[in-house]
Amino acid sequence: MSNPPAEQPAIRVTAMPADVNFYGDIFGGWPMSMMDLAASNVASRRSAGRAVTVAIDAVSFHLPVHVGDELSVYARVTSAGRSSMEIATEDWQRDRDSERTGKVTEASFTYIAIDELGKPRPVPPERTP
Repeated sequence: MSNPPAEQPAIRVTAMPADVNFYGDIFGGWPMSMMDLAASNVASRRSAGRAVTVAIDAVSFHLPVHVGDELSVYARVTSAGRSSMEIATEDWQRDRDSERTGKVTEASFTYIAIDELGKPRPVPPERTP
């Protein structure tokens, strides 16, 4: 198996029994919702305000997630336009009782920065540390 990205994950969470279907597998929508949560954190920080999901592209599932697995979600801005941002996300699982990891899924999210009226607003220039 390959290794997860070197940077810190945007979020890290444990898969729980409430996240499974009647076959005992984690619902595919659960890791997708974790990616949306992580991507929204990144989009809000990059746009310095509210940002909303407008599209999810190219979702690919590679491995299952089991109850007790740790899910680390990595998210980064790959491009920013006037009001839109593309966020690349990856979910990586780690077995609860080992250091064994694997990429679960990946997707590209598009977010739009919006103002207090819900209208698109400009994404500010990227800040340098």
